[in-house]
Formats: sequence, structure tokens, C-alpha cells
Amino acid sequence: MPQQSPLDVPEGDPFGPHNLPYGVFSTAEEPARRRIGVRLGGHVLDAGAAALALGSPYAGLLGQSSLNPLLAAGRTVWHDVRRALTAWVTDPGHRPTVEPHLIALDGLTLHLPYEVADYVDFYASEHHATNVGRMFRPDGDALTPNWKHLPIGYHGRSGTIVVSGTDVVRPSGQRKTPADAAPVFGPSTKLDIEAEVGFVVGTPSAMGEQVALGDFREHVFGLFLLNDWSARDIQAWEYVPLGPFLGKSFATSVSAWVTPLEALDSARVAPPARDFPLLPYLDDSTADEDGGFDLHITVSVNGQEVARPPFASMYWTAAQQLAHMTVNGASLRTGDVYGSGTVSGPEVDQRGSLLELTWNGHDAIELADGKRTFLEDGDTVTMTAWAPGPDGVRVGLGEVTGRIVGAR
Repeated sequence: MPQQSPLDVPEGDPFGPHNLPYGVFSTAEEPARRRIGVRLGGHVLDAGAAALALGSPYAGLLGQSSLNPLLAAGRTVWHDVRRALTAWVTDPGHRPTVEPHLIALDGLTLHLPYEVADYVDFYASEHHATNVGRMFRPDGDALTPNWKHLPIGYHGRSGTIVVSGTDVVRPSGQRKTPADAAPVFGPSTKLDIEAEVGFVVGTPSAMGEQVALGDFREHVFGLFLLNDWSARDIQAWEYVPLGPFLGKSFATSVSAWVTPLEALDSARVAPPARDFPLLPYLDDSTADEDGGFDLHITVSVNGQEVARPPFASMYWTAAQQLAHMTVNGASLRTGDVYGSGTVSGPEVDQRGSLLELTWNGHDAIELADGKRTFLEDGDTVTMTAWAPGPDGVRVGLGEVTGRIVGAR
């Protein structure tokens, strides 16, 4: 019986030709050589080698060791390259040339697919922000007065963004409970997750210019899963008055695969209804397309599902976040990453952090290997997701995973 070609992806595979996410890989034979790959089913297309073999004008861009040159090339090139890749993996005439450049995913090492420039993280889920407010301000308003007027965010540390599969060392720092007379130093005892979606910027902008809501697609190349690891005890002591710092900066994990925005056209949805009109630069009520994405996230700890946060419920959209973080004239750079903020829904099993799932440690969750309030050394957290695609097929968003190791 002839061996099935890796181009013959089973119908309904979430990584079929309708998806084609980008990553960067190396092989066991050439571990130091990094190449751009495009995922197709259980294989990865060496995009540069295929482009060269086919005489493509994009061989130079796809033959790089990072996605940054492709990101910087702009939306027209992104579209043309995607159209070419789709033809390469679907046109029978290309099959003899393309097949030799497909490599089984299982044998590859995946790397951070882009060089990160800056990193901003937002706080865009009304359900998450309300839960946190109720926990820490039980006698006051759950949401701060500014929350529904602008997307709140903080500037993170780009140098500690790591690819999925990288171990996360438990951070140490100062912490102080209300019962402590003075702060103490040591490993975090409230290490947490934040289930998020990240966006990567391709086309830069000039300093002093604002990026309008309608220019989102001109600047943002694609999205991916993101876990903004958080040391809640360190964060609680340090965040007043300037916000998150060491409780967040030790590690942020991202998926090895970037899904182009074009692959998610069928997943666009309207954001939740707003309570009142927004300022003009954030007002998307007359936008040409819906600003939300219908992404279905699953969070597992040690292989056991603990939550399913729905991204469609996010109050602030990625386009509004981009507009807000440039409204003061701050420039965009190729490789800028920004996170959505923790994704949480209205139900208990839709909460995207252990802080919420355990209500700040008061209600432990049951795992097969014992109860958890926050993460223990050796715990592995995995997030996966999918989105609706064309004709009812799913678009797979891969996974982001990390294992906690003891403080050093």
C-alpha cells in the first residue's frame, strides 16, 4: 500500500491549508540552523527551501532564520506569500517539488519565531477585572473609574518572552501579607497563570503618529496564545502605585506558531455591547469589520482541564488596544508584541487564572495528583485553542506550555 503523502491532510484537520501558521524550527541534524516553517497537519513545510525550489520571488524572505523580515514587508506581501503557500500545498502540479520539503513535526525543535521588540500587556476582560476588583476591593466598585473608558495596560519585559516548552523558574522577591510586620524575601508562594492571546506587529509606525482603529490589519500580522505567568504575592506588594513589575517580568510564554489574521476571517465577531459612547479614537461602532475574535481556549494543569475561557467575551478589542497604545505618538516596531490580558468568561469554569478559579487561594481546585490553589514545582500548564474557520472547519492555534521548576 503506498505511503500517504503529507500533503494529503485529513479533511477537517485544524492545521489544513485553510490555516498555515508560521513558525521557526531546527532539525536534529542541523540544530544551529533555524528556518521558517509553515505547519500543515502533522508536518512542517521548510518554506524557504520550497520557495527556492519553486523559483519564488519570496525565497529571500522565507529563507530567513526569523519571521521579522517577512513581518516588516507589510500587508500586501503577507497576502501574496500566503496565497503562494496555499497554492504550493494544494496544487497537484507543485506536489513533486513541495513534498521533499515537508518534515514531520515530531522530530523538530521549535523556536521563538520572531525577535521581540517591545511588549505591552492589557487588562481587557470585564469578567476578569470584575472578579479581581471584588476580591481586592470588596467594599468598593469592582471596576476602577477609568476601566470602561480606555484599555488599561502595562509595559512588560520583552527579554523574558520565551517559546512554548521552555521551563519557568519560580521567581523570588519581596512579599508581605497584612499580618506581616515587615516584608520578607523568598520564592513566590502564589505563582499563577494568565490565559491570554498575543498579537505581533509587522509594519512599524513613525514616532509621533497615531495608528487608527481602521489600520489594525495594516500593522498586525497575526496572533498566538500567550501565558503571562504572574507571582501574585510579589505583585500585590509592589504594584502600588506604579503597577506590575517583578511579579510579571520573570517569564511570559508564547506559542511557537503565529496564525495570520487572514486565516481568522471566519472567526471575527462583534465585541460585547458597550455601556456608553467611547471617545472617537476608540469608537468602533461604525467599523468596517467586527473587532472581536471567536477563539475557544482550554487551560490544563498536569493534563487535566481546569478552564475554558472564551475570547469572544473580551470588552476591548485588539484594534482598540493598538490604537490606544499609539494615541500618544508612541511608535510601533516590527516584532512588537502585545497581550490581550487574562481571558475570563462569566462562568466559574471560564476563568483564565488560578487567582479567579480559587478565589485568591480560598477554594482549591481538585487535580488527580492533589488540590491546588496556586502552582507547585513540577506542575505543567498547557493552553490550547481553536477558532471557527471556513465551511465549518476549525482553525487550530497550537498550544503554549510551560513547566514550573524550583527557585534558584
